[in-house]
Amino acid sequence: MSLAKPILLVGAGALGSSILKGFRIQGHVTPAEVMILDLKPGDEAQAYAAEGAQLNPLPETWHKAKTIILAVKPQGWHAVAQILSGNIDKAAVIVSVMAGVTTTQLKQAFAGHPTARVMPTTGVATGKGVASLYADTTAGMDAARGLFAPMAQTVELTDEDQINSATAVSGSGPAYVYAFVRALEKAGRANGLSYSHARDLARGTLISAARLLDETGEDPEALIRKVASPGGTTEAALNILCKPGDGLDELILASVDAAHKRSKELG
Repeated sequence: MSLAKPILLVGAGALGSSILKGFRIQGHVTPAEVMILDLKPGDEAQAYAAEGAQLNPLPETWHKAKTIILAVKPQGWHAVAQILSGNIDKAAVIVSVMAGVTTTQLKQAFAGHPTARVMPTTGVATGKGVASLYADTTAGMDAARGLFAPMAQTVELTDEDQINSATAVSGSGPAYVYAFVRALEKAGRANGLSYSHARDLARGTLISAARLLDETGEDPEALIRKVASPGGTTEAALNILCKPGDGLDELILASVDAAHKRSKELG
């Protein structure tokens, strides 16, 4: 899989740092092949600089980048585009990981550049994330694949509008899972477990359940039936958690709808 380098990463916050960590784990992009622009570089950016990356290089060097990742907050991307304008190679591919910023907007700001949109999870930091890809050119999709396929399960979308849905389900999804674990920990403590026991049991349960879901490929409903014996403790809990019309399904739908709406607003 070909990936044009060097890479210019603009923004090394939570998601940008996760991308750098994924590069490190999978090795498909080395520190020497990376330039990083960030006003307040964190530990990962500093570590990359110590290993050969260029941290906040002068604008006259930016034109060397063949692939540019925009990982800044959506609210401030216009200012970044203005700063980059005129300082980057005309053939450089623009890969945005910003929620809500459309291909049309990117093309207006970076006229003539192939573009791609990617919505990755911060799990790319482990080399096993998830990423939704969209591009309307071969060059854009090739760049998106080259960056993220080594460190994420990728889904290639053919309709850009689906990026907002992918953002709401996958990009924001890890936080939903963490919120569930937090709630399970609290419930464990409320039912008599110590802080450490509630923490270990809740997190261990999530990890083992996720591994089983991944390794078996079974439908969630089938796995639920294997745990929930008729008249047992799990069924009693699920009668509350999945109460028709007022349970988890409705809560998750409302949450994803809200994230989807906000994703469309951010552009």
